[in-house]
Amino acid sequence: MNFPLRSFFQDHPAIRYLYFGGKGGVGKTVVAAGVALWCADQGKKTLLASTNPVHSLSNLCGADVFGKPCNVEAIPNFHVYEIDTRETIERSKNEIKGKINWFLKFADLPVKADDFVETATMNPAFEESAMFENMINLIIEDEYDLYVFDTAPTANARRLLGMSKVYTLWVDKMLKSREEAQATRLRLSFRKKKEEEPDPLMDYLSAFRERIEKAGALLVDDEKTAFFFVTLLESLPIAVIRRFVGWFHDFGIPIGGVIVNQIIDKSQVTEKTAEFIRNRVKMQDHYYQEVHDLFGNICGEIPLFEKEVKGMAMVRRLSGALFHEG
Repeated sequence: MNFPLRSFFQDHPAIRYLYFGGKGGVGKTVVAAGVALWCADQGKKTLLASTNPVHSLSNLCGADVFGKPCNVEAIPNFHVYEIDTRETIERSKNEIKGKINWFLKFADLPVKADDFVETATMNPAFEESAMFENMINLIIEDEYDLYVFDTAPTANARRLLGMSKVYTLWVDKMLKSREEAQATRLRLSFRKKKEEEPDPLMDYLSAFRERIEKAGALLVDDEKTAFFFVTLLESLPIAVIRRFVGWFHDFGIPIGGVIVNQIIDKSQVTEKTAEFIRNRVKMQDHYYQEVHDLFGNICGEIPLFEKEVKGMAMVRRLSGALFHEG
């Protein structure tokens, strides 16, 4: 019997960063949790982290995992973390304030940084920006063997992962401007270059660029990173994947495959089964073929359970179905 998802891990022994995305409501969180639990059972110290501002891991696991990584139900190697977006944003605001104060002092501008900070943090992408930095910090701290990220709906995940390129462009532009400003200041002063004062902003930008370049390299490393799309066998979630899969290819983020959730067990359906159920099965058969034709082999299938996936017992049951165990 072919077990595509298990085969993926056999073919990618160095994999370390897994991302799960798709349309809202398709089950990204439960699938990410199921995969993370299986990986932990294989002996890998695993962190399941939510980069979705609307967290649901605490509710799923039946434990408060908000704000810091927690070992859930003493399961070996299994750690869960809902990133505190508010704390991340406040920390980012303070960091930005410090950077702006450096700039204003350097430029001899008698202006307070607060107004600049408020303008910068009102950007609609600021939350993704702050979340991206938090995600990068987790990766660079390198405390876990495997990182599984439950991302926001795909459009937001696209912006989140695209931040590496945006940041690279921004930092390069800031460094160039800073170097030009330094050169101008030096020409207008009588000090020799060796007497020039240290520049904390230049030091910060250089270090930050190194971190972003490292993160960007990891995102496109097909031996270490993979993005999985989760879908239901319905038109709208499939359309979302179709819309964004090209962007992931263009950006160079390796795609692990498509995982289909909530498949009705056809062995339980007979001619006496309610017409509604039989119609849903026909619909799922149609869209299953469409997913296969559009995206290639489906790497994971999860049945529609008789009750919601909530609590670690159900997560383990889902994990067993996904990896054909139990």
